[in-house]
Amino acid sequence: MSDFLVIDHLRAGYGEAVVLPDLSLTLKDGEVLALLGRNGTGKTTLVNSIVGVTRRFSGTLRLGGVDITALRPDQRARAGIGWVPQERNIFRSLTVEENMTAVAQPGPWTVEKIYQMFPRLKERRSNFGNQLSGGEQQMLAVGRALTLNPKVLLLDEPTEGLAPIIVEELLAALGAITRAGGICSIIVEQNAQKILGLSDRVVILERGAIVHDAASAALKADPATLERFLGVTAKV
Repeated sequence: MSDFLVIDHLRAGYGEAVVLPDLSLTLKDGEVLALLGRNGTGKTTLVNSIVGVTRRFSGTLRLGGVDITALRPDQRARAGIGWVPQERNIFRSLTVEENMTAVAQPGPWTVEKIYQMFPRLKERRSNFGNQLSGGEQQMLAVGRALTLNPKVLLLDEPTEGLAPIIVEELLAALGAITRAGGICSIIVEQNAQKILGLSDRVVILERGAIVHDAASAALKADPATLERFLGVTAKV
């Protein structure tokens, strides 16, 4: 597989604050990357920088060989960046179906395919965004990002604050998405137990820098590294 997303010496943050001092990362075509780290280590800032909503001081980003550094967030979305932020950011005054059709682009991920993956959304297709539960809103946020038919899917803490039964349903869907191929993904998660089984590779951030980069299977078998960087002492 060739490098599809290339982040080269990125220095970024908010206002005058630098959160990522000098970060370089590549993601191969079809690769699923788990982005781990404690709170405040720069995970969300990295995702936001790929989306284009942080302040970039220096560095470049390339997607499929095309320089997207100067593109606005909406242009990056059309270029193939799909984003599921922590806040979900669904359109609360639109119906479930309108949320997805409003941003849909041609490709294999259609509204009907989303309904197959999340039957709950089909049942609520005429409900407005503000009438959905937190879990349903998260399903809609994932579905809306997929109907863009992105080349890169960014998911920032997709299971945070959800009931365990919804977490299991969402993780099963994410597993189906990653197995389907055609999309490389970055999944931000604090709980390694939830995500290492879905990913090919894991990167751990600390103070805005990459401190560990390995195959997910290797990290699962490395309790010392899990405890050192993530505070995980139980077997994952």
